[in-house]
Amino acid sequence: MEVSLSIAFLLTALVMVVTPGTGVVYTLAAGLSHGRRASVVAALGCTLGIVPHLVATITGLAALLHTSVVAYEVVKYLGVGYLLYMAWATLRDKEVLAVEGEVEPRSAGRVIASGVLINLLNPKLTLFFVAFLPQFVPAGESGSVGAMLRLSVVFMALTFIVFTAYGMCAAAVRHRVLARPGVMTGIRRGFAACFVGLSAWLAVA
Repeated sequence: MEVSLSIAFLLTALVMVVTPGTGVVYTLAAGLSHGRRASVVAALGCTLGIVPHLVATITGLAALLHTSVVAYEVVKYLGVGYLLYMAWATLRDKEVLAVEGEVEPRSAGRVIASGVLINLLNPKLTLFFVAFLPQFVPAGESGSVGAMLRLSVVFMALTFIVFTAYGMCAAAVRHRVLARPGVMTGIRRGFAACFVGLSAWLAVA
């Protein structure tokens, strides 16, 4: 790949990753609610959630989502439903208001599973791969699949780094927030509202 194309890919991918979305909101919530470890695990889960979209793109399943209205709508509304569930779960999660040490932290498996599902049920990510990656992959050449895999690994690395940074920043102010239960309640409601808003945006997109 030419240097100019490599720079263009990195800049575009970085903008895509940095722009706040469901993954960023989830990672921020994990950092504020459960600390640094949870934020890193959440970032990992969101990153792993990209893999199914990559596989779908390479195997051609993404083309089905792109051309079949029914298939796309099914995946889209599954994502809408899960985001609404995340809003409800965020509102009912009272653990962050308890004194540390009295509450067992969420398991890494649960945090990763939620992060994977958030990205797995986001058809926009698959369409992003369909519309975005081909522009930087040589068409009709034997190394096209390998080039797509390499670019995808770079995209996943950027996702993990940026999301981890978001989560770490949230975790850094966690103790100050926990000292003010009223603030934490407001933040929790804010995150729930973000999930609802994102679900509405996905539903009408």
